[in-house]
Amino acid sequence: MRRTTDVEDLLRLHAPQVLGALIRRYGHFDAAEDAVQEALLAAAGQWPGAGVPDNPRGWLIKVASRRLVDALRAEDARRAREEKAAALALPPAERVPQDDDTLSLLFLCCHPDLPPPAQIALTLRAVGGLTTAEIARAHLVPEATMAQRISRAKQRVKGVRFGWPDHGVERLPAVLHTLYLIFNEGYTATSGPALQRRDLAGEAIRLTRTVHRLLPDTGEVTGLLALMLLTDARREARTGPHGDLVPLDEQDRDRWDKAAIEEGVALITHALSSGPAGPYQLRAAIAAVHDEAPSAEATDWREILGLYDVLVRLVPGPVELLNRAVAVAMVHGPEAGLAEVDALEGELGHRRDAVRGHLLERAGSYDEARAAYESAAAQTLSLPEQRYLHGRAARLRA
Repeated sequence: MRRTTDVEDLLRLHAPQVLGALIRRYGHFDAAEDAVQEALLAAAGQWPGAGVPDNPRGWLIKVASRRLVDALRAEDARRAREEKAAALALPPAERVPQDDDTLSLLFLCCHPDLPPPAQIALTLRAVGGLTTAEIARAHLVPEATMAQRISRAKQRVKGVRFGWPDHGVERLPAVLHTLYLIFNEGYTATSGPALQRRDLAGEAIRLTRTVHRLLPDTGEVTGLLALMLLTDARREARTGPHGDLVPLDEQDRDRWDKAAIEEGVALITHALSSGPAGPYQLRAAIAAVHDEAPSAEATDWREILGLYDVLVRLVPGPVELLNRAVAVAMVHGPEAGLAEVDALEGELGHRRDAVRGHLLERAGSYDEARAAYESAAAQTLSLPEQRYLHGRAARLRA
């Protein structure tokens, strides 16, 4: 008997692949998604007791296909539609194609007719498996707004041919940004009891590897894969025995994945030597400086600040500027970093107050630091982050 959590992890892994297979065969994005959800519910009810099939993806595709055909028949009773639906062959599980439809689904979700926010939202929903509420929180918009955005996106891609697009490279920036967001949600979940959603981070890395195999000489693809590997290499050291958050400067570096670091460093070294650096390459270079430092104290913060100076010229977003402010503080002192933080504009959620708390604590302003930590804790929906921030505040109450 498989544990319920194991079955849930398996279903989350296969869901985008099953959805991609149905859309490729039948189209009808909305109806296919509904059919997949019904198949997932059926599996969640049966597999924990009866056992997981030998080919779980094939089982899900078969059940979802039946549900979809039934829905198409019920939706339109016209003879032509009925004959078309009846003619859809259901391949046995053992003959399910071994090619991965997830990448084609990813490029479909990043169709150029969709504005970038819709591309990202649809991909996070269909490929990343995030709920509408999780996507809304990640984008700092109301859930109803995000639900409308996703619904409109589905309608826009209705009838679009499924498969590798003729001009896939033109969609690459949206695809890479979406993969980056999926990875970030997996590496640090925006809500819930766990700091990380390893399934999402792993899926983002897997998909990025697939894109990299197709476009091995594209610097930003290589940079993104390197960034993910160098960041994910710290995964095991980011939490304590009870799932508590461990900040970077306190992590046990012996627990970092040395093979992932080695691969990531090799990738970003090659990418940086091949032409002008883009944002993902610069982020990967920053991650490499952190990962190659033997200790937190040995980190070359001047090099990191120099890389951030270049990055914010390309991407002057609030998150990039906030991260640069941390580097400023490490090089020029906490007061200099605080000045940078206080000058920032844009929505940063709890991140701004969390950084202010750290810098105020380093500057010896303990009362202000405690207030900043508590303010940050009140804004995040991640329970490990809340515990960490409340713990930092509690240490300053003496």
